[in-house]
Amino acid sequence: MLRNLLFLTCLSLSLFTWSTPNINSLDAGKVTAGNKPIVLLGNSVSLGQQAPNFKVVDDKFTAIELTNFTDQNVLISVVPSLDTGICSLQTKFFNEKLAIEHPNLVMLTISADLPFAQKRFCTAENIDKVITLSDSVWHDFGKNYGLMIQDMGLLTRAIFLLNKNHKIVYKQLVPNLSQEPDYVSVSAAIKKL
Repeated sequence: MLRNLLFLTCLSLSLFTWSTPNINSLDAGKVTAGNKPIVLLGNSVSLGQQAPNFKVVDDKFTAIELTNFTDQNVLISVVPSLDTGICSLQTKFFNEKLAIEHPNLVMLTISADLPFAQKRFCTAENIDKVITLSDSVWHDFGKNYGLMIQDMGLLTRAIFLLNKNHKIVYKQLVPNLSQEPDYVSVSAAIKKL
């Protein structure tokens, strides 16, 4: 009886440990919502490392992975929700300004919005050069890049630039959810590709 109780206790502890979310310790405390620090979940990525693969969906719920863009430079613009003002401005900037200046650069916008909402936004705002992708199904992107906001189900605002080998050559974790990214440094990093 005691042995069975001990086994069940160990099993319970291992299940608790397995299901506890991984807090992103590298970027802990770097992002705020207003004046309140937010906790990011997942595995943070660093400059120079190989970008982790991820699985998201497009507006038809078709699975898309980073490996779909083999041998291409990729800019990943991450937003909490396209239906908010700053996220809208960020996406429009990349669609209207940088996509025109850099037509050979694959530009992805990833959020946890449902694909239907993303499609509606893109149609209403004439977003036609940036590929919008949803992390709402598996939350794979947010976990693999350490960008899931705890207790919100949203991604924090960030920018990544990957070279043709999909090494991370630029990373910008925007310090406050209500701020736009530093577009000047993004543009400078793209010119170095």
